[in-house]
Parts: sequence; structure tokens; C-alpha cells
Amino acid sequence: MDAHAVVRQLPLRLTTGAFVLNSGLTKREADRPAAEQLHGFASSTYPFLGTMEPERFVKLLSTAEIALGSALLVPVVPTVVAGAGLTAFSAGLFGLYLRTPGMRREGSLRPTDQGIALAKDSWLIGIGLSLILDGLPVRRRRGRRRRWC
Repeated sequence: MDAHAVVRQLPLRLTTGAFVLNSGLTKREADRPAAEQLHGFASSTYPFLGTMEPERFVKLLSTAEIALGSALLVPVVPTVVAGAGLTAFSAGLFGLYLRTPGMRREGSLRPTDQGIALAKDSWLIGIGLSLILDGLPVRRRRGRRRRWC
């Protein structure tokens, strides 16, 4: 990857990576009631999580956020890899928004007051997809570099 691309992606990777890393570090310190609350919310939307112990769930979630945040912050991690991780993770978060009753106004994607905290995760999907697209190899045609834009 050229130096220009690394510099161009730096604001996205630093701000998003710091945000996600902080979220993971904060969850690492969650007590039992906080773990039960997070687990209950997640398992009500994603029932397969219901069999997991709340403390284990929060520890795994915390670890995933710390790893993802670190991958975004470390520029040696390929952009496509960091973007794919962010897109997958944020899609799960956004799924909570779409599938949890009371988060959206009836018949709309617009959030309720309670849904704003989850609706804001949509920007993470946009950043992840942008990183993926920006990290895709540039194809050459007839000896010239071809860019998307």
C-alpha cells in the first residue's frame, strides 16, 4: 500500500480504533450486574447467546473489541482486514438496533429516543465498508492504474 493511502486512512482508523478499544477496555471492568444487563440485551436479540454465562459473554465481547480496536490502530494490519473486522462487528451491533423492539419508530428506520445509542453504530458500518473498498487492490488495464474514482 502506498504512503498516500495510509495517510488518507489514518483519521478513520485512529478515531474508530480508539473508540472501539475504549469500549472494550471499559467492558473488561464490568461487574456482574453490568454483565447480566449486556448479556440479557444481546441474548434477547440473538437467542443463541442465551446459553453463555454473562461474565463469559462480556469477557469475549471485551476481547473482540480490544482486538478490533487494536487492529484499526496498528497500521501494519491490512486495511481490508481491519475494514472487514469492523464491518462484521458493527453489523452485529446494528442488528441489535434493527431487531430490538422499541429502538425504531414504527414502520421506519428512524430511531426512537431509546434507539439513538444503537442507531449511531451505522457509521461504523460505513467506515468499515470504506476501509474495505479503499484497501482493495487497484487493477491495471492497458498498463495504466485504474482507480474507483
